[in-house]
Amino acid sequence: MGRVPNRYTARPHQLLNLVDGQWVPAEAGQTRENVNPADFGDVIGEFAESGGVDVDRAVDAAADALPRWRAAGPIRRAEYLAAAGRILGERAEEFASAITREQGKLLTEARGEVARSRAVLDFTVGQARLLGGVTAPAEEERTFAYTFRRPIGVVGLVSPWNFPLAIPMWKVAPALLSGCTAVLKPSPLTPLTAALLAEVFQEAGLPDGVLNLVQGDVAAGEALVANPRVAGISFTGSLAVGTAIHVGGAHRLLRTQLELGGKNAVVVCDDADIDGAVSAVLGGAFGQAGQRCSATSRAVVDVRVREEFLDRLVARVAALRVGPGDDPDSQVCPVVNEARVQAALDAVAGAQRAGAKVLCGGGRVDDPGLPQGCYLQPTVLRDVPWDSELAQEEVFGPVLAVVDADGFDDALRIANSVRYGMSGTVFTASQSRAFAAVERLEAGMLHVNRPGVGAYAHLPHVGSKASQYGPPECSPQVWDFYTEWHSACMSY
Repeated sequence: MGRVPNRYTARPHQLLNLVDGQWVPAEAGQTRENVNPADFGDVIGEFAESGGVDVDRAVDAAADALPRWRAAGPIRRAEYLAAAGRILGERAEEFASAITREQGKLLTEARGEVARSRAVLDFTVGQARLLGGVTAPAEEERTFAYTFRRPIGVVGLVSPWNFPLAIPMWKVAPALLSGCTAVLKPSPLTPLTAALLAEVFQEAGLPDGVLNLVQGDVAAGEALVANPRVAGISFTGSLAVGTAIHVGGAHRLLRTQLELGGKNAVVVCDDADIDGAVSAVLGGAFGQAGQRCSATSRAVVDVRVREEFLDRLVARVAALRVGPGDDPDSQVCPVVNEARVQAALDAVAGAQRAGAKVLCGGGRVDDPGLPQGCYLQPTVLRDVPWDSELAQEEVFGPVLAVVDADGFDDALRIANSVRYGMSGTVFTASQSRAFAAVERLEAGMLHVNRPGVGAYAHLPHVGSKASQYGPPECSPQVWDFYTEWHSACMSY
């Protein structure tokens, strides 16, 4: 198969929690097995499965460290972040290997994630000298009026498995620069990468208790939301869980920042560059096996170019090679676990019952040369009703719904018909249509004649509608989550 050696093994301390600078097991002694989705025979390790006691200890450590960390000021705090960035650069290949092994994505995709994480960290460090307030005119003589920011306090950072380094980084970096102290609770599906990240900050000399790591699942997350010393929760994941976090903390006015689901459309107009649109949809729908909040899960195609688009797309999708992320010949990685496999298969079956037709894929990969793992065929379905479940709800797998549109206005109507609004893309040769699409598409990240996944590290990662609640990440606006404004008037 041409696979390259890619077997980074977790060191014993990385299986534990990091609390107040010490690597410790979960209080109850429970653990959870972490398995490579590309090879069920490859067990990465038994990681801590934490509960409320573990979370409360981490929060206490963060609260104790808060006064000293806040007093350090943003420029001094940025020095720790810059040191962490240098260490991350030195260990980039180690991180990429760990990401591929536990999350499954292609090694090239994992390397791209490491690069994105470093860019986000660099951007955050550069904000240190901009994190201030303004002076304002006073209404009285001999009075000085100004505004300034203070960190909100201890924050809980709850991150998903699909970007196990980048998303924790774009939470941890601004949290720490702002003067908050933090408890990071990563997905239980990708604990190793989070442990490596915590290790990097520890190696950078970050004071004990400023960043704590608690591994675990629902019990740990609920304890973080319930702890009264936690001032805010930044969460990336599903709409259902994000809503539960928001509701669970509402009684005490818990501040929340929620980046949620997506059901993203690429609109292909009748004047589009078909090859360009096909390439964008191919990468957007099947890159990382469709496991991105900004993944292309719908192609809304004008009926006048539908057959040409489908002919070119299906030929390229059918030729994609599915395999382990550390195999340089692989073009599509496995999905993260068996639950995602079954969810995708159920979505395809439901679409067929609604009248959609499978043009390619639709099942598990049947290849005796592959190890036992979570391998799905890249799938394209046509004649998908615009209001069907497959066209409306997130699948988070390598499944593309092709929806017919009768003209530009109908295409935008269909694209906007979902409750989510993460990413929106249009392919057209018309300048007026391009500007109209940017104006009318109900999405936070907008693209014209280019792939519709994500944004630059220095542009807001933001959704609209049910895809986002609170200030966007990867932007100067993020400080409106991690800090609060104060005003002062001083007479002299």
